[in-house]
Formats: sequence, structure tokens, C-alpha cells
Amino acid sequence: MTKDELWMSRAIELARKGMYGAPPNPMVGAVLVCDDRIIGEGYHRKYGESHAEVNAFASVKEDKLLGRAKMYVTLEPCAHYGHTPPCAKLIIEKGVKEVYVGTTDPFAKVNGAGIRMLRESGVKVTIGVLESQCRDLICHFLVNQLNDRPYVMLKWAQSADGYIDIERESGTPTRLSTARSSLRIHMLRLKHQAVMVGTRTALLDNPQLTARLVDGRQPLRVILDRRGILPDSLRIFDGTSPTLIVGETDNEARAKRASYQFLQTDFSKPILRPLLSALKRLNIQALLVEGGAMLLQSFLDEGLWDEIQVEHADAILHSGVKAPVIPNSFQAEREDALGSVFMHYRHN
Repeated sequence: MTKDELWMSRAIELARKGMYGAPPNPMVGAVLVCDDRIIGEGYHRKYGESHAEVNAFASVKEDKLLGRAKMYVTLEPCAHYGHTPPCAKLIIEKGVKEVYVGTTDPFAKVNGAGIRMLRESGVKVTIGVLESQCRDLICHFLVNQLNDRPYVMLKWAQSADGYIDIERESGTPTRLSTARSSLRIHMLRLKHQAVMVGTRTALLDNPQLTARLVDGRQPLRVILDRRGILPDSLRIFDGTSPTLIVGETDNEARAKRASYQFLQTDFSKPILRPLLSALKRLNIQALLVEGGAMLLQSFLDEGLWDEIQVEHADAILHSGVKAPVIPNSFQAEREDALGSVFMHYRHN
């Protein structure tokens, strides 16, 4: 690893600290180095607040060193006025003469403008240090900007013979996840701004769909309910996390008793693409889809997914609700963790 990669790896480490606070903005980390010594560092902590570069400069104890310092930042500095002033302008004002950028910013108001601003002011800019790691860091943001929708992760657990549950009209769902892997589910929910299930899953499983086992902001619960049949006695209406019901007609009696948002949608047409666009307008950067099988398969069939996690259990059900079918063209990466086997797929 070169010295430049070493400093950029520190910036990446810092950026990850903003995982829960930065969205819908990207996670960004920045490091200031002088004479092979870090003199300042920062990351984007929370949406609407100071960017990584601003926080890095604020941490510097000896401003006189900035004229000889180099900045390493995971994402191209912004060049526009938003919630905060342009970071590229701040870098120029602080006298930093050399900047190393992990990857360019696809956001329309930046998209090379930050780098141009720096170079036009005489700042030497090097692009692409640990670029793949820096792009992985902002994978949710990249999908937002390039595909005009949230990053979509599909998740389910299935038996050894390929079922996600027994066939039932009532009762509790078949438990295929372990107690330890359940904690991972809550961590996943925390990393996504919204969690989605279909009508049947909400009705039969009565899930709470929160990240209650870990500290952090609760996700928006997005529930498909075309005809307004879901009763307000379900836990999705318990008020512990915001809920968005997507349907053709709202249930007026339910609306009087429960607190939730309603999004009217025409189900006679394909709904997933317009629904994802609507969620992006609500600042949902990443969506976790948890079921049921038909909804998961719909996302697969329409190619509207970016990542899949399948937990494989040893249990054999013999019959029941078949697990979604992933096209053979996608290769899985196996992970043995928490007493389970997880298969991960990427839609690159």
C-alpha cells in the first residue's frame, strides 16, 4: 500500500462513521496530511450539517501547516451552495495546494465541477486513489443519482429444500433465521431508510419492521395494501416507526384511528418503478425489501434490485411457499457467520 492509499484508507474508515447519519447524502471522509502526519480529519456526520472537508479543517490545531498540507477525500468536493457552502471553495481559501480524490461525484450540481474549480485555482488534483473502495462506500448514493431510485436490497431466509414458509392462512411464520442472525436483520434495517413488505406478509406475519434491537433512527415502513384491508390492530400501525401505506383506496375508518401516510397508486399498471421514484422524492436512499415471495419475485423479474442476501437454514419443510428464483447468471458469494450460511448477490 502506497502512502497515498494509506491516507485514503483512513478517509474511508472515517466516512463509514456517517453510515446512519449522512443519508440521503453520501458518506464522505477527509484527511489533511502534512509531513507524513495527519493534522486534521473529519467525516460527514449528519444530513444538512457540515461536510467532511469542513469538519477536517475545523479539527486542525495549526493552521499555518495548511499551505504545505495535502487533503485526501473519498468523494469529489462539492462546488455548489446547498445546505452548506462549496467545499472546493473552502479548500482554495485555506491554501491547500494538493488534493487526492477517491472518486468523482455523479450529482448533477457537482459531476466534475469541484475538480475544475480546484484546478482552475492552481490546486493539483489526483483522482482515483482507492477508487473502487470509495465507490463501494457510496453505492446507495450512486444508484440514487444514476438510476433515479433508492438502492434496493432484497432479503429472505429459506429452508434447505427451497421454501420460505409453510402454506398457512394464520399462525406464526416458520422461523428460519437464528437468534443471532436476527440481530443482523435489525442492523440491515438501520442501514436502510425504508423497509417494504406486501399485504399478505403484513397480515399473516404481523411484523413490527423496526430496528429495535439496535440504537438509531427507525426506518420508514412501506406496506403495499391495494384495497385497504389491513386492520389498524397490526403492529405496523403501533406508532413506533413511521408507516407509509401504498394502495388504490385508503381505509377511512383505519385512517381515523391510526397514524400513517397514504400514497395513492394505480395498481392496474406496474407500480414498482413509479413507487421507487416516489420513495426517492421522500429522501429514501436505500430500501430493504423483506417479503413476501411474490413481491420479492416482482423486484427480481423487473430487474429492480442491487443486492440480495439469502440466509440458508438447515431445516427441511418438504412443501410450502417457494423461495424467489434468482437468475443463474448471477454468481453468489458465500458467507458463514452467526451460525448461518448467507449467500450474497450483486446486480452490477
